[in-house]
Amino acid sequence: MKFIQDPSFLSRRRFLTSASSGLGSLALASLLRRDSLRAKEAIQTNPLSPRPPQIPARAQNCIFIFLAGGTSQIELFDPKPKLHEMTGQKLPDSFFKNERFAFIKPEQSLLMGSHFPYRNYGRCGMEMSELLPHVGSCADDITLIRSMYTDQFDHAPAEILFSTGTETPGRPSAGAWVAYGLGSESANLPGYVVLMTARGPVSRSSTWGSGFLPTNYAGVLFSNQGEPVLNLSNPPGVTPAMQRAQIDAVKRLNRRQYESVLDPEIASRIASYELAFRMQMTTPELIDLRSEAPKTHSAYGTERTGESGSFSQNCLLARRLVERGVRFVSIFHRKWDHHSRIREGLDENCRIVDQPIGALVKDLKQRGLLDNTVVVWGTEFGRTPITQNQKPGPDSGRDHHRFGFSLWMAGGGVKGGCVVGKTDEFGWHAVEDRTHVNDFHATLLHLFGLDHHKLTYNFKGLDVRLTNQGGKIVEKALL
Repeated sequence: MKFIQDPSFLSRRRFLTSASSGLGSLALASLLRRDSLRAKEAIQTNPLSPRPPQIPARAQNCIFIFLAGGTSQIELFDPKPKLHEMTGQKLPDSFFKNERFAFIKPEQSLLMGSHFPYRNYGRCGMEMSELLPHVGSCADDITLIRSMYTDQFDHAPAEILFSTGTETPGRPSAGAWVAYGLGSESANLPGYVVLMTARGPVSRSSTWGSGFLPTNYAGVLFSNQGEPVLNLSNPPGVTPAMQRAQIDAVKRLNRRQYESVLDPEIASRIASYELAFRMQMTTPELIDLRSEAPKTHSAYGTERTGESGSFSQNCLLARRLVERGVRFVSIFHRKWDHHSRIREGLDENCRIVDQPIGALVKDLKQRGLLDNTVVVWGTEFGRTPITQNQKPGPDSGRDHHRFGFSLWMAGGGVKGGCVVGKTDEFGWHAVEDRTHVNDFHATLLHLFGLDHHKLTYNFKGLDVRLTNQGGKIVEKALL
């Protein structure tokens, strides 16, 4: 149903009951202490009060850029000369044994090398596609992991696995776990904000939800134009004083109900109303990008129109959010599912995302924010080194590929100019320093100073964690 799935139909009531908490004038510690929160530090005043890390932290914020659909590692990050030489030939049958794919028929699919040449970038000489000159110019700050793999080959379960550590819907997202473990440095904004260009991921809010964690930790969907959150502004004739009185009255009722039934979601609702009141004052200034210098707008490409302009504005807005203490920002762009015409599709998409992502990394570095902010380029899986049921050519595409793909990180304790892992000569299997999605999660939490074994939440009698299905820290990616 459109009114449920479309973020433009997000109601004020739904926002107020699901947004992360703000400063919160109530002393919520007594209400939330019994709420089975298992982070070592007790929440003193509200669920998003800043809390110290469990171990020494290298990052304080994250900007997670998720390119939904499955970006092609073959064209962008993982050069394969042998694959290029064998374009048009059959892949040995042994590669297909006992494996399932979304659409390809092995007998009709042929090897296909990259449609685009690679270049060496930075002092480190990192190889990336010529489609990514701006991202490539940041190579000396990037760790590129070429040996990612996952368990799922369909979009929704793969997105949910990448976001929550399991393919089962209803689990907390990585951003929610980080907000739960550390709180937020911002009193007037959510701890976790979601930005979206064009269509979002297939799995929608499952990729940024809080699952069984209190809803204070869920991602809050923002717009980069108009009202940041629909219906957040007061209607005509409602003054701030009237709104304050209304919130106080509702708060008293909610508190009375909480003391009666001891439902932690009521405590979350109390704090959410407080945050919404503060956001009415702070978010208009946040999304007003006119205060940025002309050279900043030029660097990000915010003057562009359509999806390009929207994505550029989201990258700039992400920087402004972490400047204001927001712990975790997700940026979604979904147009990377190239089952056909992959050459044309990648050229178009890279023109949209390359400039603003490169500008974001450089801007964070110039402002001294990159040392404390980890930037991630991620996707749910890669693309097959073979065509999808046709001969290689300009109309060819690639199917979903879970056995080997690429991801990169920059800043926040990440080793720059570094390549971790490799795939085989065809780019089919990750064969060296194999990195599962859960390993990435363990590494991300480690950068934030969170022990992925100890960051738990008691749900139905079980201590649950982001890496319940396993996970090891990718030490080679770290400083």
